[in-house]
Amino acid sequence: MAKPKVLYICSACGGQVLKWQGQCPHCREWNSLTEVVQEKSFSHFISDSAQGRVLSLRDVNAEDVPRFLTGLPEFDRVLGGGLVQGGVVLLGGDPGIGKSTLLLQALSRMSEHHRVLYVSGEESMQQVALRAKRLALDAAKVDLLAEIRLEAIQSVLVEHHPRVAIIDSIQTIYSETLQSAPGSVAQVRECAARLTRFAKTSGTCVVLVGHVTKDGALAGPRVLEHMVDTVLYFEGDTHSAFRLIRAFKNRFGAVNELGVFAMTEKGLREVGNPSALFLSHHGVRVPGICVMATQEGTRPLLVEIQALVDEAHTANPRRLSVGLEQNRLAMLLAVLHRHAAIPCFDQNIFINAVGGVKITEPGADLAVMLAIVSSLKNRALPEKTIVFGEVGLAGEVRPVQRGQERIKEAAKLGFTRAVIPKANQSRQVVKEIEIIAVERVEEAVRALF
Repeated sequence: MAKPKVLYICSACGGQVLKWQGQCPHCREWNSLTEVVQEKSFSHFISDSAQGRVLSLRDVNAEDVPRFLTGLPEFDRVLGGGLVQGGVVLLGGDPGIGKSTLLLQALSRMSEHHRVLYVSGEESMQQVALRAKRLALDAAKVDLLAEIRLEAIQSVLVEHHPRVAIIDSIQTIYSETLQSAPGSVAQVRECAARLTRFAKTSGTCVVLVGHVTKDGALAGPRVLEHMVDTVLYFEGDTHSAFRLIRAFKNRFGAVNELGVFAMTEKGLREVGNPSALFLSHHGVRVPGICVMATQEGTRPLLVEIQALVDEAHTANPRRLSVGLEQNRLAMLLAVLHRHAAIPCFDQNIFINAVGGVKITEPGADLAVMLAIVSSLKNRALPEKTIVFGEVGLAGEVRPVQRGQERIKEAAKLGFTRAVIPKANQSRQVVKEIEIIAVERVEEAVRALF
């Protein structure tokens, strides 16, 4: 009997090599090669186009894709307005974060208007029913299937033809055509490809639940994220009641959208005003506190930036940043010294974004710098003041996108003063808030201190 051929596939880029190596030669990622037994090649798929015809782009029907709501407005926001017929959504997150709870809540609401199917590969039917009972959900119309064999799942999907199908999770599903174990690179890729093809040909919206690695990335081959239409990450601290859903890829909507939920005894509850989560309520004005207006997708958010500057008693002062980029902090300190004549080379500096939110946009630069100056001088910023703006190496304050929306969000929450880049100053005046437009860092420091 011939010995089966063994390949090694990179879980990061999908590259293949014949011999195991510590580093993938294609993407240079370390310890990412996984052993896979090469299977006999045969096609499971049917062409999506009509007999392979070539059409002119102007002859293709380009109508808007109809959407249907999940019943959870925050979830619909992240999806770009709701689920799409024939779309494939991949939802990843840490164990116990609430993925199954969220999807079961959405299915129970969608079952009132659509036929839905919940495929559980990790839990029995009794466990799913107990969760629905604990959450007080009306799940009488939700079809349930406990199965991990792909061929059996496909036959049920063809027979029942649901509008929405949940696969929980893709790492537990296996195909009989492959000899490898469930969760392996070959099985995950094969099962995801066949479910995606079924969604495109039948019009059923398929939602795949994915496991994550210890680094927080989706487990399995990276090609899994390329196959699907939407990639969502469910984030949150298990010690906190709040959960965040972010869209990192969306073919039918905007990326970097943010949905905010609170975990309660009756499941996940939507948070209508997420800015209130990221703002602390101090009885008195405190030095080192600066509120910034950031943008998450199409939603403006107010986040409190805290800075603590303390005299260093060692040769190498510490620079620690939580929720903001570490390297950018070093750059901002250099700009503050050079252009505002405020040295911090002998100070320990700690920066924190309240609420566990991660800020990646450069619009937080000016707020971080003013929080540092406030803590260093031990003088609090004026009350009800928000700040946003990108800072360049030449000390200029550069504009950010959607500046007017950020100002309106601040005015809605009772803020009366805004320090913004001059290029973001609009002719449309917001009466409730005073605008302080600055062009350089030293102007912002003089305006507030």
